[in-house]
Amino acid sequence: MPALDHPASAMLDLDSARRLACGLVAPLSGIEMLDLTHVAGRTSATSLRAEIALPRAARSAMDGFALRTADLAKGLTLPIAGTVAAGMQAPALPEGAALRIFTGAQIPEGADAVVPVEEVTETGTEVQLTTPPAPGTHIRAVGSEQPEGGLLLRRGTRIRAHHIGLLASNGVTAVEVVRRPRLAILSTGDELHRPGAEGGSGDTMPDVNRPMLIALARGAGAEVDDHGILPDDAEATLAKFLSLQGQYDLIVTSGAVSMGGRDHLRPALIAAGGQIDGWKVALKPGKPVMFGRLGNAAVTGLPGNPFSALVGFTLFVSAQIARLKGAVPAPLFHCAGRAGFDWTRKPGRAEIFPIRLGNREIDGLPVVHRLGEGASATLFPLAEADGLGFVSAETTRVGVGSPICWQTFEAGAR
Repeated sequence: MPALDHPASAMLDLDSARRLACGLVAPLSGIEMLDLTHVAGRTSATSLRAEIALPRAARSAMDGFALRTADLAKGLTLPIAGTVAAGMQAPALPEGAALRIFTGAQIPEGADAVVPVEEVTETGTEVQLTTPPAPGTHIRAVGSEQPEGGLLLRRGTRIRAHHIGLLASNGVTAVEVVRRPRLAILSTGDELHRPGAEGGSGDTMPDVNRPMLIALARGAGAEVDDHGILPDDAEATLAKFLSLQGQYDLIVTSGAVSMGGRDHLRPALIAAGGQIDGWKVALKPGKPVMFGRLGNAAVTGLPGNPFSALVGFTLFVSAQIARLKGAVPAPLFHCAGRAGFDWTRKPGRAEIFPIRLGNREIDGLPVVHRLGEGASATLFPLAEADGLGFVSAETTRVGVGSPICWQTFEAGAR
């Protein structure tokens, strides 16, 4: 293996590390056309605009009576000349009369107002008003809900249920979406065995990171191949990198990325013809993160400790997946809260920690409670966590009521 003598050895601040991670990937060009029923969670490849204005015809916004306001000049009582229901072609409104009308029904020709049923009195075949309505009352005018040419779906948007409803209302049956990013995920370490499998000889432990990272990547919209557990062996690590070339958009590893005698990941990447663009982030937990390339694929090496790996995925890999899909990575820790704890800490590295939201507020902001004691090897504090909190590298003390930035676990692409 070649010796590592790389200029990208200085610690990166969090913002620089995220920019570097995103800069190593580019939006994918592959496009699929999918039926509307299968696009939830996918990323739109094109922008769609409304071909029509909605509603196409003026419609009633209430159950009530459609009338001509000019007919009320001689009195507030009108005969009921018929009924207009949603889905039927409305008849013309006779002069000097009202038509019973239901919500969503087409406004009859000649009518210029709807009076809600709660505001009138029916007396047999007549309807009596208390006050005359203004023209246009309770009428959804043509184009009032959606203008022709209005934006329905912006390119790079993660398609959600409300987008699907809007598209369906416009008669859209299929959407062009970006192909899913192809990811390879693997763990490293002789000490690991697959969860549920019999442990090997000696002190082994379940491989926590790989199933967790696979779930996170699939939840972020990636197509994932599981490449299992690599032994702590330099030649095996090199062989794995060589076998992955040309197959993936992003390779994500966990473990073997630090400076120990059995940490072969970085030299193996170089030996396979790859490059290292950055290593080590001023972050706690999760300092030993590696950013590099192997051919056309980005390579992100996450730490082996489980919470560190979760943090690294949240901060960097999720942003890379979003960019591959052509989406905008969501801003980090954009939720505001107030600390429900006291904490004195050593400055120098930004710190991420599990948080639970309290059931009260301070100055209109939720109270945020810190969970755990900063250990990077355990996920136990996440059992009742609502998300992750953040303090900057310069922070030395957090007191009750101090501003705290946080985000939910679901935060991803916009």
